[in-house]
Amino acid sequence: MSRTVYVNGDYLPEGEARISIFDRGFLMADGVYEVTTVIDSKLIDFDGHFTRLQRSLDELGIENPMDREAWLEVHRQLVAQNEVDQGMIYLQVTRGAPGDRDFVFPDPETTKPTVVLFTQSNPALVDSPKAKKGIKVITIDDLRWGRRDIKTVQLLYPSMGKMMAIKQGADDAWMMQDGEITEGTSNNAYIIKDGRIITRALSNDILHGITRAAVLRFAREAQMPVEERSFTVEEAKSADEAFVTSASTFVMPVVEIDGAKLGAGTPGPLALRLREIYIDESRKAAI
Repeated sequence: MSRTVYVNGDYLPEGEARISIFDRGFLMADGVYEVTTVIDSKLIDFDGHFTRLQRSLDELGIENPMDREAWLEVHRQLVAQNEVDQGMIYLQVTRGAPGDRDFVFPDPETTKPTVVLFTQSNPALVDSPKAKKGIKVITIDDLRWGRRDIKTVQLLYPSMGKMMAIKQGADDAWMMQDGEITEGTSNNAYIIKDGRIITRALSNDILHGITRAAVLRFAREAQMPVEERSFTVEEAKSADEAFVTSASTFVMPVVEIDGAKLGAGTPGPLALRLREIYIDESRKAAI
């Protein structure tokens, strides 16, 4: 069944969706995106994603084409029209299509942003087989640009990192800078040592994850100690547990780093408990 997608104000069958070849998202990666989780046909952390979208647009000087209520309505329409029970809604806003290629930003009065949204259904999102066995990661140098806190569509190097991992028989890659882990290719990274959850502090070096913020809040509410600080690759390999967080994986246990097994090489109890708490609390707050 063809999905219904949203393009610049219109709901269309995906096969009829079109944007200009001069769109700056295509030519310059000049755009931002968000991914919102859907559970039980409801939106998880919508306000967090909307706030981060606004921040990303502001950082790049792109006008937000819709207010909160309009964004919410589009999300809900796509969930309903595509009958999504569990899955994701991907949105992308670019600086638009000025009609020709130029490094100089077009006049925002004459070139409006391009807006695209589509759904991705995943019936196994909550009851994920990978969460039961955990994932393996490798470490790679972090070669991305310096504003990783802006959720731009510049995803080539993370995609390359994901492929590096797959070629080595792993699931994902953790990127490192000066010997310290920044984050995963599409997620925030954590280790657990002696019952303490450790993750890199917010800065321009990492994405300010919406799931990250929720998980850390739930961890503190459950009296789990949290340290927001950098950690080394060696420290990660000697950790008791590790995990990643993102809108598409929630809390995903990591069981191996660069071939070194963590603990028994199976998902640890704290990571599994955090996943359970996150899913339960997110369901309660979904809209």
